[in-house]
Amino acid sequence: MTSAASGSEPVPGTYPSGRVSSTDYGQTSTVALTTSAFAGVMLIMVSVFQILQGIAATAAGTVYVTGAEYVFQLDVSTWGWIHIVVGAVALATGIGVLAGQTWAYVAGIVLAALSALANFAFIPYYPVWSLVIIAFDVFVIWALSTLVARGD
Repeated sequence: MTSAASGSEPVPGTYPSGRVSSTDYGQTSTVALTTSAFAGVMLIMVSVFQILQGIAATAAGTVYVTGAEYVFQLDVSTWGWIHIVVGAVALATGIGVLAGQTWAYVAGIVLAALSALANFAFIPYYPVWSLVIIAFDVFVIWALSTLVARGD
């Protein structure tokens, strides 16, 4: 017959004082995992949109019509190459975010901010699309900032 626990024995996985053992620290919460997945997928989506936007601008200059005079006047193909480069780097960073790489969180915030700035300057050529990409960039920045602030 086994004896009943008297309450003085330590619980498995804890120290005698009742503290949780060090092996229980470092578990990633479900919220952090879903936020990381959201940020990674959104960053990859934005990067694919950036690349497609850049290809459309470089392939045929007639896809985008130049509107009113604007401070940031570059050739449409120049904007296309800017979008392709930012999109390619953001794609690699989005894969890094999905892989849980810490460097990718900060790089993703910087790239989403650069993407938002590039699309802000691209508004005269394709306003609705640029505003949609800026909104996606804001979601990416929010999600990655949440992860960086939590330390996940």
